[in-house]
Amino acid sequence: MSRRLSEELVSNAFHTYLKSSLTQARTHRLLDAQMLSSAEADIMITGPALCLYFAALRCTTTPPSVPLPLGEDNEPVDLTADNCPRPFIGFIETWALTVPLIQSLTPEYQHDLARIICGLEPVTTPFHPDLARIAAELRAVAIEISQRRSFQDRYASDLQAVLDVADGGAGRRVASFVPPPMYDPSPSSSMSPSPNSQTVPLPPTSPSKSEFLSPTTPYQPSSSRSHSPSRTHTPSPVLSSSFSPPPSPSFTDNAPSIQLIRETLYASLADVIARHRYIRHLLKSDPPRAYFAAVGLAILDVASTRTRVLSLEEEVTSTGDPEVEVEGVLGAKLTLSACPRPLQPFMRELCMIGAAVRAAEEEDTAIALEALTTDSDAVLPAPRMERVRRILERGVGAEHRRRRHSFESATSTDEEDAEEGEENRRRSIEGRAITLANRINALALGMLKLRAFRDRQREIFKILASVVS
Repeated sequence: MSRRLSEELVSNAFHTYLKSSLTQARTHRLLDAQMLSSAEADIMITGPALCLYFAALRCTTTPPSVPLPLGEDNEPVDLTADNCPRPFIGFIETWALTVPLIQSLTPEYQHDLARIICGLEPVTTPFHPDLARIAAELRAVAIEISQRRSFQDRYASDLQAVLDVADGGAGRRVASFVPPPMYDPSPSSSMSPSPNSQTVPLPPTSPSKSEFLSPTTPYQPSSSRSHSPSRTHTPSPVLSSSFSPPPSPSFTDNAPSIQLIRETLYASLADVIARHRYIRHLLKSDPPRAYFAAVGLAILDVASTRTRVLSLEEEVTSTGDPEVEVEGVLGAKLTLSACPRPLQPFMRELCMIGAAVRAAEEEDTAIALEALTTDSDAVLPAPRMERVRRILERGVGAEHRRRRHSFESATSTDEEDAEEGEENRRRSIEGRAITLANRINALALGMLKLRAFRDRQREIFKILASVVS
């Protein structure tokens, strides 16, 4: 086995390719300067996903690998699963599975894939059935990359470099992306903290539960872009695979409705950490990853158990959208129309995720009943929602390895036709699980940018970790 490369070498190469990919995407009008200069959460996903997409197009090896820029010794090096740093193995393994699929597409469908990654409508008809799943897998890896502190600390300079090229060096636009608050440094991060990184200090003494649930820091959101006219993708709210928060005016975070949402999420966070031993382990080894995974699982818990979408016949909002409702702690309820307007997109997406989760659970039950009715000895695949929870907790790379090992052990060489059909079905289920997990993670990214939820992240987990340890 090859000697593993350093994380710093691979990270430097990734950011070199990332700037090239963002520049290429802007040249092809997949991204505009407004999006690149914004602080919108989705740009954290789109950029790395485009980098993975262009790397797949350039790949010329089997199994897939990535040629790294020449180092000081000018010796060519290809990044493979054998020499990849261990924290990145899940990334490259998942990416490698998409390479033959991407390269087998016609140029028209390859361009459509890039458009979907950027949240744009595909233009080629008929629509290729694999594009949404491939885009979801690339975006899933991008979400995991975006959680690494080394990426967060360098992404603003990557965006600024692309903007400077677009402005001819005039510096007319400034990238407003700012890394999220610092926790303890992650052992898996090879890069030093950026001077722009925000460190949230712990309070001198641990606050009581009531103080913990009701911080009084005023909320002053950073600016973010408006939707570009060219971004015409308006999917069904239940089927949407990504979430991009709109710009919002300043408001204070001590309104009862905001407190209700925050307290409900914090209560679920405590349950998530208590139930998931893996999250408790991550709190010690990689706090930023633990926080993000726990928030995703808490959003899933709240969405699936505490939200309701009222039918059009029951009630609609002033905009004509169906009314939605969240049941908070102690039975308090909040409707969309009573929610502050800047928070309405977040609340609506939370409730639509709840509807999607319930639909997936019903389908899981129907599949299981059908299989057992046909064959009482049938081996049932893992339910989609179980896959979603594993992806949120451990990442898409871990789920891919589990699926592959499970499938290889459950099939035999003399059943090739059945194996191919089963694999296709499993990939379809997995693709929908990744899409739903991405949607939850995208909402988590958007919510973590809200000061009302962000300012006390570090002490929240200090308290919760001590309670459940």
